Amino acid sequence: MSDIRTPFGPTYPVDMARSHLTLAALATSAVADLDLVGAQSFGSPGGDFDAALLTGRDGRHWVIRVPRSERAEQEQSADLIALRALSAGVRARLPFTVSTFAGQVPIDGTRAVVSEFVYGSKVPLGSMTIELAASIGSAVAAIHALPPNVVIDAGLPAQSPVESLRAVVAVMDRAAATGLVPAALLSRWERASEEATLWQFTPAVINGALSSDSFLSANDDVTGMLGWHALRVGDPAADLQWLAGASLDVADSAFAAYSRVRGAVDRQLRQRASLLSELEVAKWLLHGTETRSTEVVDDAVGMLSALVDETQRDLMNPIGGPQVPLGVTEVEALLERTSRLR
Repeated sequence: MSDIRTPFGPTYPVDMARSHLTLAALATSAVADLDLVGAQSFGSPGGDFDAALLTGRDGRHWVIRVPRSERAEQEQSADLIALRALSAGVRARLPFTVSTFAGQVPIDGTRAVVSEFVYGSKVPLGSMTIELAASIGSAVAAIHALPPNVVIDAGLPAQSPVESLRAVVAVMDRAAATGLVPAALLSRWERASEEATLWQFTPAVINGALSSDSFLSANDDVTGMLGWHALRVGDPAADLQWLAGASLDVADSAFAAYSRVRGAVDRQLRQRASLLSELEVAKWLLHGTETRSTEVVDDAVGMLSALVDETQRDLMNPIGGPQVPLGVTEVEALLERTSRLR
């Protein structure tokens, strides 16, 4: 493997435990008949995985990853379970590519996993166009339209609306116990948790770990989606909460495209997504207190303070509140989706 050359340009040394050449050698052990002609380091130095991008003689590309921590190993294992649940028939329903598992090999008490490379580029949230946002909204809606049995039959988690609410309240209570959450935010969150209509949604298949970094795209179209370790049945708003950090035009475009695919049954979707986004800051605070990191706690407190200012400037848009009643068509769609979950 010493004469492997990369077709992507020169490979620069990075601070990784295993070189791209070592990883390439592991890949040939993990995948039978894998004939490689190129390899280069892949991902961020010092990240959760040692990784390399590999080129086969047939022109196909592969990625090999070796976890560098117990948390990364658990995430990788969960990702493999999810990918196995997404059969060829299920993938045919999605308007983007899902990576395919190719092989694995044990290494130093863990394992190296090889999967097909998914083409596309990540676009920073601040640079996202409304066209790409629309493609993202449609892509997320396609996931949520999958039959719940895809997840349930694979033994993956399924969370009801009541269980989703309990999880939200648990985060709120733990954050309140720190004494560091502004009273205005606690009141806002408590009102949302008590708004019954906010939690009257039909659970759907969700990725469960989406962020702006999850999407790969080309020419403003989603080409792939990364990270399936949190695949489950749950609150659709969990896959859209990250849009709270986007510009209004981008968020509007994504939610509009989502609604065109899924319909307008879940009238409180965007409001729940806003709540879940705000609670991500509370989770960051809890992470800081649990790890006794003053830096993280100070950062979270600053974010909570900024959140107070932001919500006070937007008094006309509380989380929850009166909604326009569902029309006959929307009620029929809701009943149909609910019956499929029984």
